[in-house]
Amino acid sequence: MKKLAKEIIDGRRLTRSDDLSIFKHADLGELAEGADMIRKAFCQNRVHLCTIINGRSGKCGEDCKFCAQSASSQTGCETYDMLDEDTILRDCKEKEAAGIHSYSIVTAGRTVAGKDLDRLVKIFKRLRKECDVHLCSSNGLLSYEAFLRLKAAGVETYHENIETSKRNFPHICTTHTYEDKIEKIRLAKKAGLNVCSGGIIGMGETWEDRIDMAVSLSEMEISSIPLNALRPIPGTPLGELPPLTEDEIVRTVAMFRYLNPTAYIRMAAGRAYFEDGGKRLFVSGANAAITGNMLTTIGNNIREDMQMFTELGYDVTPHAW
Repeated sequence: MKKLAKEIIDGRRLTRSDDLSIFKHADLGELAEGADMIRKAFCQNRVHLCTIINGRSGKCGEDCKFCAQSASSQTGCETYDMLDEDTILRDCKEKEAAGIHSYSIVTAGRTVAGKDLDRLVKIFKRLRKECDVHLCSSNGLLSYEAFLRLKAAGVETYHENIETSKRNFPHICTTHTYEDKIEKIRLAKKAGLNVCSGGIIGMGETWEDRIDMAVSLSEMEISSIPLNALRPIPGTPLGELPPLTEDEIVRTVAMFRYLNPTAYIRMAAGRAYFEDGGKRLFVSGANAAITGNMLTTIGNNIREDMQMFTELGYDVTPHAW
């Protein structure tokens, strides 16, 4: 695996035509060491930290089986309409002061349109004016015109997870399709936005599904790939699945680095499986994280994350994406 890592550093890129089954059986220590070699070669010791706010919660008509905010789940999650401008601005300034690099407004629901879109655009314009952070948005299956409006308001990156492989997607969601996701990624890029896209492991998928997801993101040249390890939530259709092991998460992260050597491999939900905040992940190919609370689960503390990355030798100062 270290030999393969050196080949990737020298310019080789893995594709669907390669035998990618090697990632399932390779020695984990060597695999992780090679992934870290690739990370250092292409990304140095830069780390990118983003945080999110749940801008509109619950009552989502989509049936994504992993999501506590789906109306088809019985989780008792908090529900509310779009947060007011001052609340979001205050939260963004607090997170900026704590040292985060990117701030994202996430909304439940299939899309954002009409008055909610008008409100969202207005909020982003104010954030752009009063805060000095990278702005990201995650608002479902938007129209091209909506992407253009967000871009004009100061949003730099749009988040749209593909969630899993194309083969496995219909087992996870039936109210929209994998192709819907791909089309929105294409439109966001057309509007001039960077795209952040990844998915979730631990939803009953195969290793081949994970490999397919990693390859698909590489083919789309995604620059930021958030990886979530499912934290099964009681009341969701996946609520009774067994949790992943640390080694399985590390193996997946390392594999994603081999297949996406220049991307930010961004750890999202699931670091709570690791007692130390997931240090192993950041010497196994990962170099970015969502920090602070997640949407419906408790995330990692920003201050503790900053300390962890500093101890690992990462540069935590803001830098160009």
